[in-house]
Amino acid sequence: MPVSAIPGFVAATDRALADALPGVRLVTYGHVGDSNLHYDLSGPVGGDDGDFRARAAVLSRIVYDSTAASDGSISAEHGLGQAERDVVADYESGLELELMRGVKRLFDPAGLMNPGKVRPG
Repeated sequence: MPVSAIPGFVAATDRALADALPGVRLVTYGHVGDSNLHYDLSGPVGGDDGDFRARAAVLSRIVYDSTAASDGSISAEHGLGQAERDVVADYESGLELELMRGVKRLFDPAGLMNPGKVRPG
């Protein structure tokens, strides 16, 4: 999304997260000059950590839905991790997913490197 859209995106996303989990603690940072943000969430002070972890998928979806609604994209310079692998596939086109699988096949035709970590087909 354009840099100029970031303040509105952050305000709307923060509001939606707070509505979903009152007291959620947010640390939003990143490389704003090139429109890259990181959302780190923590549970409310004194809240139940298990309850917070149980809501992680819902909270992630809020960030991802807000990103998609703002014509943004989801990426990570170190990879998305296994927990997000299946969810993020909902936000990428079939072509993007096939290109990623193609790069994986090109560099790892036997599937030996990091097996099971490629986004599902």
